[in-house]
Amino acid sequence: MDNIRKKSVIQLIIGYVGAMALLFGVRLFNGYILMSLPLIARMACMIIENWFVALAPIIIMVTSKDNLSDYGFSRENVVSQIVIGLGIGIAMSAVLTVVPILAGLKDWVSSGKQYEFLWQYVFEFAYCITGVALMEEFVFRGFVFTKLKAVSDSNIPAVIISSVLFGLFHIFGGNLIQVIMTGFIGAALCLCRVRIKNCTVLSLVAAHGVYDALITVWGNLL
Repeated sequence: MDNIRKKSVIQLIIGYVGAMALLFGVRLFNGYILMSLPLIARMACMIIENWFVALAPIIIMVTSKDNLSDYGFSRENVVSQIVIGLGIGIAMSAVLTVVPILAGLKDWVSSGKQYEFLWQYVFEFAYCITGVALMEEFVFRGFVFTKLKAVSDSNIPAVIISSVLFGLFHIFGGNLIQVIMTGFIGAALCLCRVRIKNCTVLSLVAAHGVYDALITVWGNLL
């Protein structure tokens, strides 16, 4: 194994293990402290703590002098990137949320959140896009995918392994079905990045965030 591949493997391990460890810390914080905070502070923490989970990959990016463009972001055709992402997110929502709900499988796909006010839905979109999706897409379809591709020099192993790691990233939820389904969703997002023109990691942030937020919307409306 040459030095570049060896370095990528080491960075991948440190970045992923670091993210998992920080995620576990966030889970503890949420379980013991978060709900005791005032509402505004709690809302801010819910977004910021996701960025904290990405700290290890961010440190590796900075120390390696990598750019966001190295991890699948682009400054070109930003509007087009976002539109593509919104289209992917809405399509995913229709197939993976609306159809199962209409088929009587609401308990399988609903987030379980019960909202009454518009501001709650607005925050749900802000949280899902700028918190969860931004962190997970940067880490998995950005950092992890890029490092795996540097090691394997191929998209296929990078798609498969990054998606497995993405599924395992959700293991603290304690639901094996969620782990498996999340892995498949990660693979679909990876394939979108690889196969769709102008689909960047920014596109996937939009797609992922909109898909996640719409789960709660449809769960309350349908």
